Amino acid sequence: MNWFSGIVVYLLIWWVVLFTVLPWKSRPPRNPRTGHATSAPKAPNLGVKFVATSVIAGFLWIVVYLLIDQGFIDYRAIAMQMMREDNAL
Repeated sequence: MNWFSGIVVYLLIWWVVLFTVLPWKSRPPRNPRTGHATSAPKAPNLGVKFVATSVIAGFLWIVVYLLIDQGFIDYRAIAMQMMREDNAL
């Protein structure tokens, strides 16, 4: 995996992890003010969630990198197989 592919994979993992981390400890207020969404969290703690997302995504990226580097995931072979299947139709 070259550096550009590594960055793209990290960003994709980061976004997926962000959407799984966002609901953590999000509680709506008991008495929302008039004009505010009733489902808006009282304290979203986005800074903590962004740091947690970055750490988790970094760990997952290392796992994915090792799987690709060791040959357990060969995306070039997968792409070639998909091309063969498309041409066979």
